[in-house]
Amino acid sequence: MAAPQLIALVGAECTGKTTLAQAMAAHFGGLWVPEALREFCQQQHRTPRADEQAALMRAQFDQEERITAQAKQAGCAWVFCDTTPLTTAVYSAYYFSDHALLASAHALQSRYALHLVLHPDVPWVPDGQQRDGASARQAVHAMLLQQLQIRHYPCIDIKGQGADRWDAAVSAVLALLY
Repeated sequence: MAAPQLIALVGAECTGKTTLAQAMAAHFGGLWVPEALREFCQQQHRTPRADEQAALMRAQFDQEERITAQAKQAGCAWVFCDTTPLTTAVYSAYYFSDHALLASAHALQSRYALHLVLHPDVPWVPDGQQRDGASARQAVHAMLLQQLQIRHYPCIDIKGQGADRWDAAVSAVLALLY
């Protein structure tokens, strides 16, 4: 049984990663890895502190490992990851000026067959306790792009609204097949 390909959906807050990851998993018959940050905020009723970032990054990785194993056992070809450990490291750098997690995050990042980079060109919508507001989106997006470009990870920009965004994402995944 071949290992499933991991597709990373990355981007700043409220760019549609969760919605797109779920829809892509359903469309391609794959599995979806939820965002560990969202689960943390729902369980703790707060955003994580600086000293909790490494554990949060590890939780994202562990969740990906668990779901990837499930996908392999089920014969699924795809796993769609609603963000990655690198995103946690970028947020740690942005919000806490702590760059210590970046090296560890990069060590994990090459495992993704493709990164769908969701641009902050959709309306910002409040999304529970984990969101600080629309003001951080551009800065976080720029930091994330910089980190992805440093290592030349395979990336496809996902821009636009509705069907344009969907079509770009589906086309990018289909291109991996050919």
